[in-house]
Amino acid sequence: MAERMQPGGPRTVEQAPVEPPVVKPAELRRRLGRTGVWLSSLAATPAALVREAAAEIEDLGYSALWIGETPAGREAFTHAALLLSATGRLQVATGIANIYARDPVAAANGAATLAEAWDRRFVLGLGVSHKPLVTSRGHDYDAPLRYMRDYLGAMDRTAFGAPLAERPPRVLAALRGRMLELAAERAQGAHPYFVPPEHTAKARQILGADPVLAPEQAVVVETDAHRAREIARKYAALYLTLPNYLNNLRELGFSDDDFTGGGSDRLIDAIVVWGEPETIAERVRAHHDAGADHVCVQPLAGSVDAQIEHLRLLAPALLG
Repeated sequence: MAERMQPGGPRTVEQAPVEPPVVKPAELRRRLGRTGVWLSSLAATPAALVREAAAEIEDLGYSALWIGETPAGREAFTHAALLLSATGRLQVATGIANIYARDPVAAANGAATLAEAWDRRFVLGLGVSHKPLVTSRGHDYDAPLRYMRDYLGAMDRTAFGAPLAERPPRVLAALRGRMLELAAERAQGAHPYFVPPEHTAKARQILGADPVLAPEQAVVVETDAHRAREIARKYAALYLTLPNYLNNLRELGFSDDDFTGGGSDRLIDAIVVWGEPETIAERVRAHHDAGADHVCVQPLAGSVDAQIEHLRLLAPALLG
């Protein structure tokens, strides 16, 4: 404590700031619910349509909306504010905010601002992104795990000025062992992307029982195999060039042969589920059965309007 002289009055004692409590994984699990939505397309959609889409997702009954961050899209924190301002109950989560895009103090203060302004509706998903996206910003990508660990430490040392009911909950984009272990140690859980249920089972084993596990699941509402896989391969094309995803898939038993030609049928069908709504719901249940607490579905369609229509079609099977 430090003493402070008040002008024209007696001295008072200034209290040290009270450290806000950390959200328990069980509470975050309750807030996220079982099934949410992941939409990358909102990053390139006019703000008025973004507001409409978020409100409809909430009205349909999905409990959370996850958004990404790329150099060509919206900045993650301002994007989250746009979505929070358009909704009243929906959890909004970054999936993920790139830790190389802002320093840890800015990240801590940004998350705290959102958490304080929209009480308990913001979830901070953090990730190390990928080497090409990081080096293009002028950063080194030599030790991303160590960088993440140091980044989280610096965030935890940041004191936010306004009083907070709690520290904003955070999850890490984690695919393999050491990052999953860090997610269990320094966050409320993990948010794996571009993974099958087999990865979910493996991630749960590494995380342990308590941390939240919230994988993304890409879906195509299409029963024609050729057409569905064509859509899925367009989605997968970028990810099959990124070492982080390829190394994870190799650990799951896929080989370099599975990565050529846009991805083998075996790989594509493992990552992207297609078919009738009940077939898609079965895949979501497979993630839950493998240990997921929350699954965020990403409908692959040509426009935000089409994605929302697919979410309408899926809602009875996914949320019933």
